Amino acid sequence: MRIDSRANDQIRKIEIQTNINKYAEGSLIISFGDTKVLITVSLEDKLPQWLIGKDSGWITAEYNMLPRANQKRTPRDAILKSGRTHEIQRLIGRSIRAVTDLTVLKDKSIIIDCDVIQADGGTRTCAITGSYIAVQNALHRLYNMGVIPAMPLKEPVAAVSAGIVDGEFLLDLNYLEDSNAEIDMNLVMTESQNIVEFQCTSEKRVVSKDEVDRLFLLAKKGIMDIIKIQKDFLL
Repeated sequence: MRIDSRANDQIRKIEIQTNINKYAEGSLIISFGDTKVLITVSLEDKLPQWLIGKDSGWITAEYNMLPRANQKRTPRDAILKSGRTHEIQRLIGRSIRAVTDLTVLKDKSIIIDCDVIQADGGTRTCAITGSYIAVQNALHRLYNMGVIPAMPLKEPVAAVSAGIVDGEFLLDLNYLEDSNAEIDMNLVMTESQNIVEFQCTSEKRVVSKDEVDRLFLLAKKGIMDIIKIQKDFLL
């Protein structure tokens, strides 16, 4: 039995609260179990230098973990300089760009800020999943205001983790499970089952192809469960 009484193939409870920032074009707090991420979406009428004049817009992300998101406080300087921080924020940006027609955002940039309020495993998967909803809400608002000519998001995208812990194949790992995993995986996938990122790491032993295949199918099942929640929420 998992410590939160979930089945092995069950995602954590997802909760979403939107419109928590009156200034941002889109904002929400999303929870995957005890992992909580604050997400704000901002519009800027400027582009990276290398995109100017190319009939395109841009979407980028910044990710940060607040000092007391973990059991022990992490100094702000250590958080900001972390290579993990840069890796995750690049992944968030890539994930949302993968499902966006950037030509609709011509000469405009969308900036996604993801701040982890509380961490219990899966902060990047929670941030990516919530970013899709926050960006969808922001773009819908901008479309209704006439700022953009069409809705540029093509399909949902979500992320989830999976792993093998004490020989058990588990979906959506919390921190205790992740820290004891023999093998862990992160999957970012669209509704049409196209892959943005598929990362599988052997932590304590080598991994077989059969185990990778089984973990992938488990994670794909989790992605489809999460996308259903995204779509139901947006409706």
